[in-house]
Amino acid sequence: MTENQAVQQKSVRRNRVAAAACFAAALITAGVVGTQSATADGAAQRTAVAAHPAAVVAPGLGSAALVQSEDFQQGLNPVGATIALTGRQGLSACSGEETMRDLTKGKATAYASVTWTFDTNGRLTESAASAPTGTEAATWEQQLVALVQDCQDEPAGHWYYGAAHTLTVTGGTAHWYPAYNGDGTVSGGVAVLRSGTRVAVVELTSQPTGAPAYVEGIATAALNRLSS
Repeated sequence: MTENQAVQQKSVRRNRVAAAACFAAALITAGVVGTQSATADGAAQRTAVAAHPAAVVAPGLGSAALVQSEDFQQGLNPVGATIALTGRQGLSACSGEETMRDLTKGKATAYASVTWTFDTNGRLTESAASAPTGTEAATWEQQLVALVQDCQDEPAGHWYYGAAHTLTVTGGTAHWYPAYNGDGTVSGGVAVLRSGTRVAVVELTSQPTGAPAYVEGIATAALNRLSS
């Protein structure tokens, strides 16, 4: 190994150590108790055992743009959240193993996702991406809507997504769909969100009430977060 190569390797190690120290300091400042692990591609992931996720920040997108514990309506009591910035969380029950990174072909400037668990059955997942341009964001939004609509027409006795509903807040638009079990009862729902160059998909599996308006409330809260 040449002297120049040795110096370069030491510089890389120093940069990695410094980055890790900065990330650890941010987690301590957030004041959330949890465990930290590394994903396969080295991006940080955090599992919070408190009801508030850690304040993980990425360029142009971070955990603050995702659903927070106070956004849940009566009947859903969050007990923990797992946050990642890799874009590798599954998009929805309809997407199989497809992720936001797959859908965007890795072209997003940043990714963020969260999985919320509750003290009862069910969970909420959200996956967001920041596009380089508004045009690309619109394309990704259309792809997400098409993906959800693929699960509107299912065989009898199979769960499915219902009719689309649209809501708008300052700076953003959402298309939300209630989900139905095979017997026709409402069981959560999904929403596709867009605000500027940010897009996201959020899905609630199960809910404390059969009213589709519950899904609309979650979609509204998620859209307000994404557009803030």
